[in-house]
Amino acid sequence: MAGLIRQRYGARAGVVSIGALVLANLGTTCAEFAGIAAGSEIFGLSRYVAVPLSALLVSALVLRGGFRGVERVLLVLSAVLAAYIGAGVLAGPDWGAALRGSIVPAMPLTRDAVVMTTATLGTTLAPWGLAFIQSYAVDKKLDRKELGLLRIDVVTGAVLTGVIGFFVIVACAATMYAKGIRVTDAASAAVALEPLAGPIAKELFGIGLLGASLLAASILPLSTAYSVCDVAGRPAALDDRPREAPLFYVTFGVITLAGVLLVLIPGMPLVPVLVMSQVLNVVLLLPLLFYMAGIARDRRLMGEFVAGRSVTSVYYVVIALITVCIALMLGLSLVH
Repeated sequence: MAGLIRQRYGARAGVVSIGALVLANLGTTCAEFAGIAAGSEIFGLSRYVAVPLSALLVSALVLRGGFRGVERVLLVLSAVLAAYIGAGVLAGPDWGAALRGSIVPAMPLTRDAVVMTTATLGTTLAPWGLAFIQSYAVDKKLDRKELGLLRIDVVTGAVLTGVIGFFVIVACAATMYAKGIRVTDAASAAVALEPLAGPIAKELFGIGLLGASLLAASILPLSTAYSVCDVAGRPAALDDRPREAPLFYVTFGVITLAGVLLVLIPGMPLVPVLVMSQVLNVVLLLPLLFYMAGIARDRRLMGEFVAGRSVTSVYYVVIALITVCIALMLGLSLVH
């Protein structure tokens, strides 16, 4: 995607957009290592052991695993997210209220509520995800006849992301929110589940947290490395050796190391880092979606796959929704 932005809109647009992406990815990488820290502490392991160990494992996987090895590990980690479904079921929610709330949303127009909604958009329509999916497809060496299977892959992942998110919200709403318990981080959320939904729910939540955080902590530096190399026109493939793609591996290492060091700073406010990194993702989404819409409509680049009116309208509906969220957030922040 970064290479196409540079080709369609010029080198300056490519550099600026990827510079912003690197900044947002660094914040989100910190958030993922914060999730590893929180998940490990649920099981009694210090973050000062778990976070560096996880970074070493992720780095070893990328350096030594090759494309197929990395793909298999990521698939296994994504399967661990099913633990959240178990936690949601064990919480014993009011399923009628959960389904009704999914269809008929209700939200107070307060600054905090709008910030959380905006952050949720940022973590769902994450710019790093858009960049990763496209670069990963290139790295996988897919050709045109496999685009249909790739579409199934992406749509399935998107649907499962929504399903997993639904059960996370249900688990927390049926236990902590119902009892008026206020939590300050993911670890305390899992601990609060235990007296309300039993020890198994707590452990499933913790396993899901660790799996999700490890998965994203692997992908975020990869997404950054792909994008930086796309803009620079340098090699970027997991099957390349470090000496064949030095910029790719150096970028991966710098983002991973920076994320670890920032999370291990004593007193680092992990929850604000997590939320604000996702808000930054939303701000970055606007120019990226405009670029993507323009690229998708460019017949010279897309050929027979050029986007029609229906696809283009989806882009602009999403852009409008994000713009409203950002405007509301800024407006309510100024009022406060």
